[in-house]
Amino acid sequence: METSPPARGGVTSGMRKLMHQHLRDNPTDAEKLLWRQLRMKRIDGVRFRRQYPIGPYIGDFVCLPARLIVEADGGQHATDKGRDERRTA
Repeated sequence: METSPPARGGVTSGMRKLMHQHLRDNPTDAEKLLWRQLRMKRIDGVRFRRQYPIGPYIGDFVCLPARLIVEADGGQHATDKGRDERRTA
């Protein structure tokens, strides 16, 4: 099986797909609660997408027309403050 060349930080596209799938399959409790309210256009009829790739990051919830990204931070962000600050910027 051939993989694409490493992207930024040495991550291949196959690795990114696996990380994306892991995030979708293992949401935090905060993400589960928030998704219950955002799904099915329950908030003002606005559509949100879940675990949407944006550059080297994956936004928890994204509303493309409003150009809005909602991040539901949890314990997973406590281990690498520098990366979390870069993502937020």
